[in-house]
Amino acid sequence: MAKRDKLSDDAIAMFLNGHPGWENKGTSLSRAYAFRDFSAALGFVVRLGLLAEKHDHHPDVVLGWGKARVDWSTHDAGGITAMDTELAALTDALYV
Repeated sequence: MAKRDKLSDDAIAMFLNGHPGWENKGTSLSRAYAFRDFSAALGFVVRLGLLAEKHDHHPDVVLGWGKARVDWSTHDAGGITAMDTELAALTDALYV
């Protein structure tokens, strides 16, 4: 299976069991992050953008005061792929 092939529900459930905070929104993995203020949230989003560029795979991001929500999905596959689970895990590593 290629990294950009849609994952089975079982594979997604296995990922979610090992990664607290992430939710299956049907066609995307979603997680909300909390920060002390806007600049901390913005810094996280900038680091996430650099990560996304490096992997040529880009999430949907909502940025607000002290918060950011990240949604990973592979639109061409019509849902969640191994690329999304890999980058979701790397997103967690940015949240320090």
